[in-house]
Amino acid sequence: MSRDREHGGALRTPSATSGATSNQGLSRLLEHPAIWRGRSAARMRTLPTGFSALDGSLPGGGWPQAGLIEILPTCFGVGELPLLLPALAAVTQRPQARWCAWVAPPLQPFAPALAQCGVGLERVLVVQTRRKDAGGKSALWAFEQTLRSGACDIVLAWLRNALPRQIRRLHLAAERGATLGVLFRPSEAARSSSPAALRVGVEPAARGMRITLLKSRGGARGTIELPLR
Repeated sequence: MSRDREHGGALRTPSATSGATSNQGLSRLLEHPAIWRGRSAARMRTLPTGFSALDGSLPGGGWPQAGLIEILPTCFGVGELPLLLPALAAVTQRPQARWCAWVAPPLQPFAPALAQCGVGLERVLVVQTRRKDAGGKSALWAFEQTLRSGACDIVLAWLRNALPRQIRRLHLAAERGATLGVLFRPSEAARSSSPAALRVGVEPAARGMRITLLKSRGGARGTIELPLR
């Protein structure tokens, strides 16, 4: 009697075992948030934006919980921060919340206003860089290190200039730290290419802000008007 029969046929042939392992590996690969399959993105962990109209247009129904996104306002201060306040409030109120870091903000965050919006101030960390930061090198370095640290849920950074290879490094650092990185750049940056999976334009509108999905891998593209809260 063969050994296979002695064990009730429980033994698998090497080819069957190899095939099963390959299928499992492929399945895990396709679940990675960086993989895009036509109009459907691999399942990813997301954070609701707090705006149902925007959630319905974003892949996964919200901001990604890891990776880099770009927000491109017509000028800093036109509504890009209110766009993120619901998510910041939700993240900082979690029982096991990590830091919410702000790198080189153009203005000092106003603590009473943040608290009124539900943001947990005890989880907010502001990183200031040198005033004479040639080319934003200090801010870029601080942003990458903060993303990579794994100590933050969200890191916001304001940079006027960033090369595609630098943005790629930031995206990889955010994935490694399991952190949402939000890079604010002027709207003129939309003219150049970017490795970021999501790029959002922001401009003021009559009743709030106008959001333009410039690049949304696996999601919709177009314009949405959102009310300010």
